[in-house]
Amino acid sequence: MMKLSELKQGERGTVVDIKGSSEMKRKLLNMGIVKGAEIKMVRNAPLKDPIEFEIRGYHISLRKNEAENIIVEVRK
Repeated sequence: MMKLSELKQGERGTVVDIKGSSEMKRKLLNMGIVKGAEIKMVRNAPLKDPIEFEIRGYHISLRKNEAENIIVEVRK
């Protein structure tokens, strides 16, 4: 298991846990990031922040500090 921010381009993971404040958790849940969801790292911005992900057929951008609150299990 690893932080979502540590995924490399093209890697997929399954959300295992969401950490952080209740406000942060609510924001992520509203974006569709829930336990069991499959998420793919698409690409980094030039300075590695924000990071683009694909989840449930749509693309989202998360700041690196937001992505560090999400724990994923890497899918091979």
